[in-house]
Amino acid sequence: MLPAIAERAIAAYTSPGDLVVDPMCGVGTTLVEAVHLGRDAIGVEYEDRWAGFAEANLAHARSQGATGHGEVVTGDARHLPGIVDPSIRGLATFVLTSPPYGPSLHGQVRARPGKGVEKSNFRYSTDPANLAHVGNEALLGAMHQIFVGCAALLRPGGILAMTVRPWWRDGELIDLPGFARPRR
Repeated sequence: MLPAIAERAIAAYTSPGDLVVDPMCGVGTTLVEAVHLGRDAIGVEYEDRWAGFAEANLAHARSQGATGHGEVVTGDARHLPGIVDPSIRGLATFVLTSPPYGPSLHGQVRARPGKGVEKSNFRYSTDPANLAHVGNEALLGAMHQIFVGCAALLRPGGILAMTVRPWWRDGELIDLPGFARPRR
């Protein structure tokens, strides 16, 4: 997620001291922007590697004067109510997240004159259970589970927002914003 998007959404929908949650926090962009704005933040990240980056980014934000408190919990967001402190149920003002898109959108790209483009750090995970690797139906089902868990954390009138855009997977354009589950 772009920091400017997180900053703008958090500023618009929360006040200093409010609790912001990101159930798929990655490197912690939402958390960092929240603590810089004087909000408290809790993030959940499935991958230990990315959770470590999120914790380091929060420490850096604190060293730069951020006044909010942030923490990262490593776990599967599909089981959100069971992995975060039960005392925060019903307290979050805002949930802001972005789904794990997989290798098509992750990584760093560097143009190398005369040698093409070099992409690094694009492998989000090698764990086949990670949502970055599941099919469309499994991803939609998981997102439903995650959002139900988020609802348990939100206070009355709280807001859940997700930044999402279409992406390519195995040569197919995945339009999650426009994808509707068949009615059963």
